[in-house]
Amino acid sequence: MVKVVNEEASRMEKDKLVAEVVRYVLFKTEQSSGCPIKREELTQLITGKNYRQRNLPAFVINEAKSKLSSIFGFEVRELQRTRSSATQNSRSSQQVAADAKSYILRSQLPADVYTACVEDKKKSHVTALAFVVTSIVRLAGGKINEENLWPHLRRLGLSETDESHPVHGNVKLALEAIVQQRYLHKEKVNGPEGNATFYELAERALDGPVDDGMKQHISKIVNKDIASVDTD
Repeated sequence: MVKVVNEEASRMEKDKLVAEVVRYVLFKTEQSSGCPIKREELTQLITGKNYRQRNLPAFVINEAKSKLSSIFGFEVRELQRTRSSATQNSRSSQQVAADAKSYILRSQLPADVYTACVEDKKKSHVTALAFVVTSIVRLAGGKINEENLWPHLRRLGLSETDESHPVHGNVKLALEAIVQQRYLHKEKVNGPEGNATFYELAERALDGPVDDGMKQHISKIVNKDIASVDTD
């Protein structure tokens, strides 16, 4: 049954929905290690209350964004899921569903304050691995065959057969987590020479702040190596 409420109650119900969305985003982000939250999830959370106002999901999500910013200091970044080039170029791959929006949280605190007061040092290895892998893919032109990726990772002591790495545990699962967090897109493609798996930069790695930060870090490393060679 569709609920019918007066103006005052409607405002109260909207506030309740906003609080539910805020709570859902915070807990889901923590539980899923920062994996993007699909807009569809939030829409279902709102419309599942039997409300049918057409613009209600957009209103509630925007209000939740404002609350997360003003109260918790988080920017809600909207990501647009993109089709992989492997899927576009392979006729044998299944047609990808329509592009979907998703959200991630980014701290609005200054970098030094975030590092000193918020950053979880116990999870720094996760961020470091994501940076290394996405940097390799970026330097490969934004896309790399799995067979070409693992030799680079083995140089860093990361093997696809290692299930008990002292830092990352199961290395394959650690790589899969980067895919789930949408830094990478993983695509299996059927070709004339058999099946191949490709890793391609996904929307989170291509998002403005992350993209710019990665380029700056890579540039510093490359320039440092060049300077080292010149001094030798």
